[in-house]
Parts: sequence; C-alpha cells; structure tokens
Amino acid sequence: MSRTVPSAILTALAQGHVEQFLAVELLLDSAPVRLWTGYGDRTIDGNSYVGAGELLNIQGLEEVADLSAKAITISLSGTSGELVSLALQEPYQRRKCRVLYGVTSVDDYVEVFSGKLNKMTIEDAPDSGTISVLVDSKLVELDRASNRRYTSESHKSRHPGDTFFDYVSGLQDAEIVWGRSRA
Repeated sequence: MSRTVPSAILTALAQGHVEQFLAVELLLDSAPVRLWTGYGDRTIDGNSYVGAGELLNIQGLEEVADLSAKAITISLSGTSGELVSLALQEPYQRRKCRVLYGVTSVDDYVEVFSGKLNKMTIEDAPDSGTISVLVDSKLVELDRASNRRYTSESHKSRHPGDTFFDYVSGLQDAEIVWGRSRA
C-alpha cells in the first residue's frame, strides 16, 4: 500500500544519523494506552506516549502491494502484576489499534498499520510478565460473516421508525403481472 511520507521525515532519513521509533495506540474502554519504542514521554498529536524502550516489541509489520489481510503482534515485557491484572479485566477484543512510524528529530509521523485487537496472551512470571496481543488489519472485517438479518426487526434496530421491511412478508406470495393486463 502506498502512503505519503511527510517531507520532514524524508529529509531526516537522508541525514547520517537517524533515530527511528514506532508508537502504538490502543483505544481501550477504560483509557487509551499509548506506548513508543523510545525512553521518556513523547507527545504525538497532543497525546502523551509513554516510553517502553526495548520492552515494547512489534512483530509482523510488512508492506504488501495487494489487499491481503495481515496481522501483527504487539508485546510488552517486564510488566508488573497489577498491569497483568488490569489486562485480564479489560474487554479488549475489536478495540482499535494503530502503529505510527517516526523519526525522533521530527514531529511528523506516518501511520504504518491500523486494525483491531483480536487475541491477548499473558505470560505471568513471579517477577514480571509479558502481555502480547494479536492485531488484525481492517481487511479482516471483510472476511467476517455479518450478523445482520434482512428482517423488519433487525432493520428497525439500526433505523428506528423506518418501515422498509414491513411490506416484505406481503410481497412473498404476491402474483405480479408483468407485460400484460390482468384478466
């Protein structure tokens, strides 16, 4: 997939020494979780990202030319017991996630992946734990079966007051004369 890279990032990449980073934003119900692969806090678009350094690992990021559905795995190691407990209580499935790429000397960034959280794996050790989450790209939604039905009740749950499907049952056995007059 082609994307536009800001000129400030292209200029920075042409320099002799470049410090690149990845930032992860997980939009969970209780509060967004924002981490980046550097140290200290970093502000991106007015949001504060907490530095996780080498404890944050992102696997599976790859650029493809076709419309194939890809997935990545985001891992945070060295987590405390209370963070593991919070991860166990948080409803995470189908929550939005995005991964940003940037250069530390530039304020611009490029969104390199976006998708929804799917499966979380927690490895809890006595001194620290690792939380890994599988994130499916937006294209995975195209493979999922729709749970919507073509009934009046299902339609009204999304569009209250719309009577479009109220007349379908009356049309099922109706004889429709086409191209000739009725006798």
